[in-house]
Amino acid sequence: MKKNIVYNILLSFTNILFPLISFPYAARVLGPKGIGEVQFVMSFAQYFSIFAAIGIPIYGVREIAKVRDSPAKLSSTFLSLSTLFFIASVAVSCIYFLIVCLHPYFSSNQHYYIIAGILVFLSFSYTDWYYSGIEAFHKITIRSIVVKTISLALLYSFVKTSSDIYNYLWISIFSILGNQVYNFLDIYFNLEIKKPVLNFAEHIKPMLLIFGATIASSIYTLWDTIILYFLTSPEVVGYYTVSTKLTKLIIPVITAIGGALIPSITYYYNNQQLNQAKAFLRSSLDVTIFTTIPVTVGLMALAPELIFTFAGNEFAPSVLTMQIMSVLPIVIGLGHLLSFQWLIPFGKNKAVFIAMLIGLAVSIVSNLMLIPIYLDKGAALSAVITECIVCAAYYYYLKSESSISINKRLLFQTVFSSLLFIPIILLVRQTTDNHIVICILSIFTCVSTYAVLQFFVFKNFEVFKSLLYKRINK
Repeated sequence: MKKNIVYNILLSFTNILFPLISFPYAARVLGPKGIGEVQFVMSFAQYFSIFAAIGIPIYGVREIAKVRDSPAKLSSTFLSLSTLFFIASVAVSCIYFLIVCLHPYFSSNQHYYIIAGILVFLSFSYTDWYYSGIEAFHKITIRSIVVKTISLALLYSFVKTSSDIYNYLWISIFSILGNQVYNFLDIYFNLEIKKPVLNFAEHIKPMLLIFGATIASSIYTLWDTIILYFLTSPEVVGYYTVSTKLTKLIIPVITAIGGALIPSITYYYNNQQLNQAKAFLRSSLDVTIFTTIPVTVGLMALAPELIFTFAGNEFAPSVLTMQIMSVLPIVIGLGHLLSFQWLIPFGKNKAVFIAMLIGLAVSIVSNLMLIPIYLDKGAALSAVITECIVCAAYYYYLKSESSISINKRLLFQTVFSSLLFIPIILLVRQTTDNHIVICILSIFTCVSTYAVLQFFVFKNFEVFKSLLYKRINK
């Protein structure tokens, strides 16, 4: 368990480090318009990829975790789900290419959309759900680091002017598919296949519930970029993209520990060991509180320097947008805990589906109302409102679970420690006007202050120790 959490955190830090190195370079070279155009093309293709996935990336983790001790059932489950994934990918990619080739809207940049269609066709190659189910997080992590390193080298080699949008698109696609295709081939050629029984019927109903929830969630998380592009301009999409990337950069780390726990929670729940499953949930909730609150305060207070450092002065309109979105780490972190670590492992797929439908409705209405007036700021407000309502819906379905409650002492200490970031950053700004120096000094001082207060004053060593060393491992 400890190794899984470490690998998942390492993967998440890699997913943070790569954009921190690559995106500032790409933003400066391509500018708001170039970044906005590529982001729209990628988002449009990813919409169809989500439909092609038919819920398997989430559903598959749970199903693989259930049968990981039986090689025969494991191979049958993987082949059944991957076959469904392949069929859906082919069908959805056909629809995608028909739309792109026949609709006049896409004629001006049709070659961009055709290239991005590779993401849709090869959607079935995504197999992280299998590795997560068998808790082989080391393979996901190592291969992802290799592909990202290659992508970074390609970026600096082939994206040198604002006209290199074509190259940037290819590199963005490779950064996604390189790891996926290799993983798929590795599983397929190394899986012990001994006359597996393909069983599609048992998976259809539960998978479709998760699929519906995934579609609803994905629409309201990608919808903002699409509607921004249609109602405003590529430049506004570029401003919003920078804010979104910086705000959500840390979220994979926040959800990394929870992601490593999903197979174990599922395993214990299916073996009627509810106390052990809930022990993991209690620890994960403490870690979520401990990490998301300081991140939110830090992002909000340091937004101007982060924008100017990582994107440049051209993206000044992104500052307020980022400050609005800075609360997302808290809301998304709690939402991930309630849905993926609690509702889904415990078989409450319908509750997740309903919550996502509510979020979809709220997102559509709020985006259409706010974007025409407030542009990227309106999209940011809509994202925050939507995530808050979805999180509240998750809690509604779990409020009967009184055995797990928020650690109020930890909550107070975390809020107090985090609010000290504001005077620290204000003081640092008085010493220099260099954005990079302000970022470095502020982050170092804030993190040090937070660590000293939490670990040496408030003695909150147990927040992580209980999660890493709890004697409830299989």
